[in-house]
Amino acid sequence: MMKRIFDVFVSLFLLVLFAPIFLIISVLIKVDSQGPVLFKQVRIGKNGKNFNIYKFRSMKGGAESTGPHFTSKNDVRITSIGKIIRKSSLDEIPQLYNVLVGDMSLVGPRPNVPLQREEYTEREWCKRNSVRPGITGLAQATLRSSATKQQRTNLDLEYVENASFFYDMNILCLTVKQVVSRGGN
Repeated sequence: MMKRIFDVFVSLFLLVLFAPIFLIISVLIKVDSQGPVLFKQVRIGKNGKNFNIYKFRSMKGGAESTGPHFTSKNDVRITSIGKIIRKSSLDEIPQLYNVLVGDMSLVGPRPNVPLQREEYTEREWCKRNSVRPGITGLAQATLRSSATKQQRTNLDLEYVENASFFYDMNILCLTVKQVVSRGGN
């Protein structure tokens, strides 16, 4: 209960605080490339429930149909503004709405796309989806984008086993340190 109250309070506060940045990023995205400002995608939430995740669009229109569900270091689908907002993790800000409405938490395993189901055993899938997915998680706070699939899975499962409010606070601090010192994705 304390986690959900914290999620609502912080997400609401940050949505208000970042409102001017929302506007600036929206204009930059529209000037940089054609397409919508926000990217919407079906993801898997708590207990396997589907929900729409929102991000600032950082890729060219139709990029989902021209490549894999993950990006590589020099992915040609990423726009000029997309490179900047990904590096700073600003593309993730709209997910604060997902946190506010209860689809996500600030901290938890990153939500998968449905196609990623085949990458997990039944036990791993059920366990990692027994909690709300997060904007950041243990894998992002420690290894960022350099984690292998197996490392991410292991860290996601470790998070679920040790989840607590204070563990979340530690992960949030580690995430801020990662973004400030090493940049975003």
